[in-house]
Amino acid sequence: MPKFVYDFTEGNKDLKDLLGGKGANLAEMTNLGLPVPPGFTITAEACRYYLEHGNLPEGLADEVNAHLAALESAMGKKLGQSDDPLLVSVRSGAKFSMPGMMETVLNVGLNDESVHGLAAQVGGTETERERFAWDSYRRLIQMFGKTVLDIDGDLFEDAIEDVKRARGSDNDVDLTADDFRKLVERFKTIVREQAGREFPTDPREQMDLAVEAVFNSWNAPRAILYRRQERIPVDLGTAVNICSMVFGNMGMDSGTGVAFTRDPASGQQGIYGDYLQNAQGEDVVAGIRNTVPLKDLERIDKASYDRLLEIMETLENHYRDMCDIEFTIERGKLWMLQTRVGKRTAAAAFRIACQLLDQGLIDVDEAARRVTGDQLAQLMFPRFADRVDGVRKLTKGMNASPGAAVGKVVFSSERAAELARAGEDVILVRRETNPDDLAGMVAARGVLTSRGGKTSHAAVVARGMGKTCVCGAEELDVDVKNGQFTAPGGVTVREGDLISIDGTSGDVYLGEVPVEDSPVVRYFEGELAAEEGGDLVKAVDRIMRHADERAALKVRANSDNPGDSARARRFGAAGIGLCRTEHMFLGDRRQLIEKLVLAADGTERQAALDALEPLQKSDFEGIFEAMDGLPVTIRLIDPPLHEFLPDITELSVRVALAGDEADEKDRRLLEAVNRLHEQNPMLGLRGVRLGLAIPGLFGMQVRAIAEAAAARRSAGGDPRPEIMIPLVGAVQELEAVRDEARAILAEVREATGVDVPALIGTMIELPRAALTAGQIAEAAEFFSFGTNDLTQTTWGFSRDDVEASFFGRYLELGIFGVSPFETLDRDGVGRLVRIAAEEGREARPGIKLGICGEHGGDPDSVHFCHEVGLDYVSCSPFRVPVARLEAGRAAIAADAAAGGSDSR
Repeated sequence: MPKFVYDFTEGNKDLKDLLGGKGANLAEMTNLGLPVPPGFTITAEACRYYLEHGNLPEGLADEVNAHLAALESAMGKKLGQSDDPLLVSVRSGAKFSMPGMMETVLNVGLNDESVHGLAAQVGGTETERERFAWDSYRRLIQMFGKTVLDIDGDLFEDAIEDVKRARGSDNDVDLTADDFRKLVERFKTIVREQAGREFPTDPREQMDLAVEAVFNSWNAPRAILYRRQERIPVDLGTAVNICSMVFGNMGMDSGTGVAFTRDPASGQQGIYGDYLQNAQGEDVVAGIRNTVPLKDLERIDKASYDRLLEIMETLENHYRDMCDIEFTIERGKLWMLQTRVGKRTAAAAFRIACQLLDQGLIDVDEAARRVTGDQLAQLMFPRFADRVDGVRKLTKGMNASPGAAVGKVVFSSERAAELARAGEDVILVRRETNPDDLAGMVAARGVLTSRGGKTSHAAVVARGMGKTCVCGAEELDVDVKNGQFTAPGGVTVREGDLISIDGTSGDVYLGEVPVEDSPVVRYFEGELAAEEGGDLVKAVDRIMRHADERAALKVRANSDNPGDSARARRFGAAGIGLCRTEHMFLGDRRQLIEKLVLAADGTERQAALDALEPLQKSDFEGIFEAMDGLPVTIRLIDPPLHEFLPDITELSVRVALAGDEADEKDRRLLEAVNRLHEQNPMLGLRGVRLGLAIPGLFGMQVRAIAEAAAARRSAGGDPRPEIMIPLVGAVQELEAVRDEARAILAEVREATGVDVPALIGTMIELPRAALTAGQIAEAAEFFSFGTNDLTQTTWGFSRDDVEASFFGRYLELGIFGVSPFETLDRDGVGRLVRIAAEEGREARPGIKLGICGEHGGDPDSVHFCHEVGLDYVSCSPFRVPVARLEAGRAAIAADAAAGGSDSR
């Protein structure tokens, strides 16, 4: 039988799949000899069994009994013992940190009898002992009621607020033992009324119910939402950690805190974190009272502070990364409750990677692995301008997660999600956030809270998601019920008003603040040298240069005009992978397409083509100049024909209303539109079919390409055209267009005396093309996978239609882990790509392979393309740096998997 329970002394940090992040790291700290309260972990495998079968696995209860007995023996007391109770915490702990999981339940084992035993065992005056014990008891009922029995947490909070108002205070530390006794009774009543049962007083029942609640929380809506946001596999499950309690709420010589070995917002080295005296467990991250900076602990308790710094250094050197640490001080004794590799902002990720590289803790390959393309994209977003004129500054809070966010104020998670679905930018404003706010945080552009520090729930979750966050803006009086907040000077901001928050400075403004390009974008544009851009730009430059050295994949750009092409080149593009020529026929040129469609005979058709050709030639000359010396893949026209013709309903109405006086052109156009009208134009007359149906259309484009290339070559340039024939499903289609193109290229060569070789290939965007790639490769010199259309034709749905209809439901049901239009569907579309690549290379060993759908800028898809052995990916100009970084990281990851790097 599998082993379902591990003592903290039995595990290690490499067992995260089994023990989850918390359990594996608690075991690792125990192995390092750090002060960790004794405990044990129930594995994620037990959770997976429970979720699949609906009951706990056989043998689990016996294992828990044995480990609990060993824990009781080590501590010298039993769970919930009336005169000297052993109390435990029950915490979830998946492989990846997941804010959507069940919150911790503390003080499990307390009841009406053991609360007196707990009071008798602690130091201090009788008043202090009684206050501590009853405070601990009310916390258990509150946490248990909310997280295990699924009772609305506001009911408990409202009861606490009532007691504080009666006491004439807004701070829970002012409450007395008698106040907490009253809260215990009130909380029991809430449990009875809301859950339909009494609060369980049996300590073991409390623990067992909490364990099952952790397992069930894996499929809680907010956990599912976070997994979808972070692309965490649905089948991992969560471990459960049962740990003997230590108490930070025993008085002012006790407390709880969170520490980072470096600043998670900026990456700078120093002492970062928050501390809260006379507090327990989740008080710091919940933001219920504003904390003091960790540095203040040196004044409060120097011995614990010095020991904490020693442990922080030990952990960072051991994990070779920035660590996030939770700790408790109980009557001057420091205890470590958790450590993990800390979540950080994008800027911090790049800075820390290079700092650790300079310290010799990691090598340059590992430095590149420590950052991601998504983080680089965040650094490229605009930021607020340095000068802010005409906009009122409301207040300043803590710069918890950098960025510039502008949006309408909302005060609830539900409203944030509703407005975001309607296309509005919103800022979620709360006193403090909790896991129930996750959906709103995902939907919002930024988060603003009046309570909490850099380690509050809002700050930690926002940093993990790359969201802008300002927290602890104490001067704001947030009134959620009335949908408004009041700023200094009596300024009232209501729901729907526009505000701007600066997560880098912590500033909050009324109205919209203008934005400017980030220094990272200016670096890519060539406006800012690496050595002039500060440590962040230097770090980006250093890692990007290494990624380019390691990458096997080239990165091209999707571009249809000289301006975008020039920018793509500045951003490091190795050419153009997709020039959509249909974009060149919009605007005033659309009338020329209408003339082409309306042509009554070959003479009229040729006249229309002759008018288009010089315009096309000029387009291509500009692109060849911008991409001089680099390949430019030009896709011949591939629109559904209806996109170039008037709307059939609108035109029919116009002709009908005009009657006998209708314009002859409109009559002829309506006749043509009716003749060419298609029920499903995306699967109709487009691509190669259009080129074959309208004689001369593709030929005009090929001639324009050839003449533009010849003109550039005569001017001293080095044009490298590649002609791509779209929507091919049969090799015969490709052969027909290829032969015509070759003849035209020869004619231009003879007429100009300039030879410009041009590859002729095709876009693979139909399943049949992928499955007959061996045949098609005999006529094609390159394949470019059009993954947008290949996804649509493989799945059998239109992106424009389904994303707004059933995609949300499919994501909820887990049919999609992520939209197949965001990340390449490896099992279906990816398999077609793999088949086509293998059979294409078998038929033509030197064939060039790439993708040009927007998947080319998606990090996961870039890694897939490396695995398949493609030559390049192509994406929008702005995403070129992201794809470059991921191409390098893909090569590094492949080498590491093959044993080529030890990460040192």
